[in-house]
Amino acid sequence: MNNRILIIAHAPLAHALRQCALHVFPDCEHDIRAVDVQPNLSPEETLHTARIMMHEMGPNPILVLSDVFGATPCNVAQKLVDGRHSRLLAGVNLPLLLRAVTYRNEALDSLVEKALAGGIQGVMAVASTAPQNQTRRTPRDQNHHDHQQ
Repeated sequence: MNNRILIIAHAPLAHALRQCALHVFPDCEHDIRAVDVQPNLSPEETLHTARIMMHEMGPNPILVLSDVFGATPCNVAQKLVDGRHSRLLAGVNLPLLLRAVTYRNEALDSLVEKALAGGIQGVMAVASTAPQNQTRRTPRDQNHHDHQQ
């Protein structure tokens, strides 16, 4: 039984993340749903929409992903999850989502661990200087031992 994934995030992030996941995993269309939290809707209206969506996702376990802990999307998501049949991770990013989709067939607890690890490992500092700004060795700078055997 596949776990389902519900993304609840500030508009248009939820649907954009879903589209990115479908780009990489076109076969997961039925496993991922998205609720964009609109600034002109009350949290109660968003909660109602999210409850309907969870109901439509069927009896499968659900991993709910939100963007920012403490913000409206996460607050709505907290009211949906029960900790057994559904779990919540806040701070969704694309590496987290792709890892969740990859392991959606595993037990929900395992899925949560792997998705969280993917999100954390997907954030990294990359070289701060561009290759064109790095110092290059000129032929006269070469060590005179370079050509010895």
